[in-house]
Amino acid sequence: MRETLQQGHWFRALPLILQNSLLKLARVRELAAGEYLFQRGDAPCGLYAVLDGAMRVGAVATDGKEALLTLIEAPHWFGEISLFDRQPRTHDAQAQGPPRLLWVPQAPLLKLLDQQPRHWRDIALLMSHKLRVVFVALEQQSLLAAAPRVAHRLLQIAAGYGELLDSRRVLQLSQEQLALMLSLSRQTTNQILKSLQQEGVVRLGYGEIEILDPVRLQALASPAGTATD
Repeated sequence: MRETLQQGHWFRALPLILQNSLLKLARVRELAAGEYLFQRGDAPCGLYAVLDGAMRVGAVATDGKEALLTLIEAPHWFGEISLFDRQPRTHDAQAQGPPRLLWVPQAPLLKLLDQQPRHWRDIALLMSHKLRVVFVALEQQSLLAAAPRVAHRLLQIAAGYGELLDSRRVLQLSQEQLALMLSLSRQTTNQILKSLQQEGVVRLGYGEIEILDPVRLQALASPAGTATD
């Protein structure tokens, strides 16, 4: 578990004493595909890290329309908001495939932080990093056309939203999921991806997208990108 978690910037940068404390408190949880870890309005239950597989974070409206915020993959941690304010969960977390999670329960983790309050800053850094990602996404939503947004989001996912030490080339992500994340129609997203594939920038597979030319994709992620809009 430590080897997997060390692939992420946040856990790797933690003081060794906090790393050891989190692992000592933690338990492994396995979910079936489609199973909910928690849903919007549920009581806070602690901090989680993905060891294998992925978790869908989003919400479903009463009319059945889904808002997919992100797919959380290894070695990402999540659930820290309710650790701070102790309020109910803000979104649903559902298993994408059968994931394996590391769970640090709420009560013993709060006890640890009460005993060692200096570690609150370390937990706050986890949340502040995600806030930066959200602010960038909101800016792109307002300022960028569809094609640069698609290109930029692919680069973000490849880099684990800045959390991974090394970027990936193959993303376990369907075109439909990407469309939901960007609040674009599936048709628009498919057109942009097919254009990127024709240009040799990406390769589209079943449930995955491979980045073939990250330099070109980075150029297309700018406001002046030339991919199909």
